[in-house]
Amino acid sequence: MSEDRFILLDPGASRPTRVPLPPATTVKARTEDTEGRFSLMEVVVAQEIPRHVHHVADECIYVLSGALGVEFDDTDRTVMAGQFVLLPHGVPHALRPASTPPPNVLQISSPGGWECYLEDLSEHLSGAGRRGRPDAALLNRIAEPYRITYEEPATPSQPVAPDRP
Repeated sequence: MSEDRFILLDPGASRPTRVPLPPATTVKARTEDTEGRFSLMEVVVAQEIPRHVHHVADECIYVLSGALGVEFDDTDRTVMAGQFVLLPHGVPHALRPASTPPPNVLQISSPGGWECYLEDLSEHLSGAGRRGRPDAALLNRIAEPYRITYEEPATPSQPVAPDRP
């Protein structure tokens, strides 16, 4: 093994990223570190991650502490500390904190790229005037190159005005 590919991180340390990521996210192995095979992050899941599909990447999550709510296809589960869940590509899923404090997880994406998507998302959201959570349409524009699709909520239909004589 080449010394330049050996990575040893201290507790809480993160690999460098192109743009700052939220403090709840630490990148342990970047996609470029593994020649594209996977990426590994430690994440505190403090807010809901809306229902989405990875069309290429499998997502693996090991819960270090707390409880993680996982909606997978049409099933809702709570994954506890010490448990592992595999979210294969092509299957819709959503994640949410199910404990206080929120869960801390290790997340592997294979092939890698998840941290690159998060960099693009962070870069976009750090733009002037950005407030609040992005909608599914915005997420999909940013996620498209990474073959990730967020479900867009159904648009309420317009009420039909009654006919007038």
